Amino acid sequence: TGRPFVMLKMATTLDARTAIPNGPRWITGEEARVRVHQLRAESDAIVVGSGTVVADDPELTVRHVEGASPRRIVLSRSGSVSGTAKVQPCDVWSGNLEDLLDSLGGEGVLQLMVEGGPTVATAFHELGLINQYVFHIAPIVSGNAESPGVFIGDVQQELSHCAVVSTTALGDDVEIVLQPLIEKVGAS
Repeated sequence: TGRPFVMLKMATTLDARTAIPNGPRWITGEEARVRVHQLRAESDAIVVGSGTVVADDPELTVRHVEGASPRRIVLSRSGSVSGTAKVQPCDVWSGNLEDLLDSLGGEGVLQLMVEGGPTVATAFHELGLINQYVFHIAPIVSGNAESPGVFIGDVQQELSHCAVVSTTALGDDVEIVLQPLIEKVGAS
């Protein structure tokens, strides 16, 4: 395709929320966080939105496993990221996502990990750009309808076009990996 393989990783509660108001910083436990670092080490680049940088100030590096840290990319409409953000040094992208994937593919990026929040996840999902969904589900309930969900917007976001590839226990959490079903040319 000339584009990288795009993997979306999202941590959620049982009620599909990506944050717990006044709760812990991380939804999932230590084993799931180590797994995230493995996924980062397997990726050539990682992308988040500027909202994640402001809210969480993530490093997006590989620390809990052996491996190189991926190239860090921040989606920003303003075209800038604070020089003191932990994600620095990073590339900033203000264009559309298809052009980003074309650019990264042209630069030899084979796998892009999307680790942003619901806005970024929804943007990639609605454009059909995700090749693999990795959900880390914690055995807790947010209990707050105001907490952001995995996807946002007024349109129901379905994953009925996906098949479960694997389920894995990560301590108390569960990793569910889904991949879109791709129709083969000439298949009936």
